[in-house]
Amino acid sequence: MLGFVAVGAMAMSFLAGPAIADRPAAIPPSGQIQINVVAVNGSGCAPGTAVVAPAPDNTAFTVTYSTYTAGVGPGYRPQDFRKNCQMGIRVHVPQGFTFAIAQADYRGFAHMEPGASGTERASYYFQGMSGSVSSSHVVGSPYNTLWQFTDVTAVAALVFRPCGEDRIVNINTDLIVDAGTSQKTSFMTMDSTDGSVKTIYHFAWKQC
Repeated sequence: MLGFVAVGAMAMSFLAGPAIADRPAAIPPSGQIQINVVAVNGSGCAPGTAVVAPAPDNTAFTVTYSTYTAGVGPGYRPQDFRKNCQMGIRVHVPQGFTFAIAQADYRGFAHMEPGASGTERASYYFQGMSGSVSSSHVVGSPYNTLWQFTDVTAVAALVFRPCGEDRIVNINTDLIVDAGTSQKTSFMTMDSTDGSVKTIYHFAWKQC
């Protein structure tokens, strides 16, 4: 059964399934977590253009893209209307703890001419576990500013990595721009040249 907590008008649940403990830990573990990218593939994240880093307080990890842009119209190739990125991330956590992803914040910039629209899609799941659920958010037109979408999973629907197992977190994202009735250039990005625009995945912690 799926569960969700609304954040404005832009929230959906990602994953559903049984939790392995009664309540999330209120405080993250004190030992520093380590994150390694084991696989990256897609037209939106060529090798070397996506950086993953844990937050210093162990509450989240961030993904920063530098060339993740989909677009249509003059200046873009026909295939540029859709860009995607598939990442496999291994998260090493202190002994005695496990985690779920409780919230994901997606950010970027969009320029949509009248008649066009953009879509951001995302999903994630633990390797070898069923229940990948996708979210989808639309940017209408006209539009010419930053965008942000936040997806929150309700506590009852959190899916935690099995204790003692080292499973990869698979993260899939897409950006799609539809020209619609517009003949002009429209685009949607999930990147940042100065590192200020990041996708943030927030942890929920539990003790094993």
